[in-house]
Amino acid sequence: MKSLIIGGSGFVGSYLAEHLHRLGHEVMATRMPHSPADMWIAKDEKAAGYGAVYDLDILDKEAVVALLDQIKPDLVFHLAAQSSVAASWKDPQLTIDVNIKGSTNVLDALRCLKKKPKILLVGSGEEYGKVSKEEVPVKETHAVMPGNIYAATKACQNSIGTIYAQAYGLETVMVRAFNQIAPKQHPMYAASDFCRQAALIEAGRKEAVIRTGNLEARRDFTDVRDTVRAYALLAQMGHAGETYNVGSGSAVSIREVLQIVLDNARVPIQTEVDKEKLRPADTPVMEADITKLQALTGWKPQITLEQTIQEMLEDWRARVRA
Repeated sequence: MKSLIIGGSGFVGSYLAEHLHRLGHEVMATRMPHSPADMWIAKDEKAAGYGAVYDLDILDKEAVVALLDQIKPDLVFHLAAQSSVAASWKDPQLTIDVNIKGSTNVLDALRCLKKKPKILLVGSGEEYGKVSKEEVPVKETHAVMPGNIYAATKACQNSIGTIYAQAYGLETVMVRAFNQIAPKQHPMYAASDFCRQAALIEAGRKEAVIRTGNLEARRDFTDVRDTVRAYALLAQMGHAGETYNVGSGSAVSIREVLQIVLDNARVPIQTEVDKEKLRPADTPVMEADITKLQALTGWKPQITLEQTIQEMLEDWRARVRA
């Protein structure tokens, strides 16, 4: 089985490559041309599970077509995206270009191939937008009402993927992934940022205060190692044109995540709200109904939030020491 991960050298992609490699797949991946080596990416690509890594800008349609025709994959996992909600507020145009135009370039390139692989399009639980307490956990049939630029682009990607499945017969499977965390995550995300700040404080390199954004928002956190297991299963078993939620099925507040960090810190730490970390709009609660995913695949999360946070904190301690 030959699998191509588009946008595969990043956080989720590196974990997915390792998992697919363990399953016996020949794993290929793409990354942005001339991108600097990120701190969470293994330097030894083959050791990380990659058979080969190619430079690819998904905004260059001709390059996308040429690479797909060269590789001729059996499965395609489309992870390439501008995936930060905070960054989408700061640069809406980039988010729109990458997440909509880039995804359409990939789908159209696949449409042109003689051998059409199955493709998993990764979207976001953010697509659902604000839902009431009575509406959670949210099902895939719930109307999407995106409340930020990133979510709007992912909702559009989902619609386009559905159309390509229905109109062109592409085996396109869509997922709406909820919050993913694990060691090596970029500190632009809250849980990783809390762990980074705690590690710096423990090392005496920062005052004993963790600065936070909105702590009352409730999110559905899943360890990315569990998430990529779901992706692999859906790539094999998912039905074309269908969308599947991927999450833990249980929401916790950002405050609870912070408290796990504080409970595992080696020194006393205070907290303080940083206005710079607050978003223009924030969805109060997001929790996935994962009944559809579980009924099809039997998947369930295996790694607890406490274990993930502890491992993230240890990872940041090692980075700070280095």
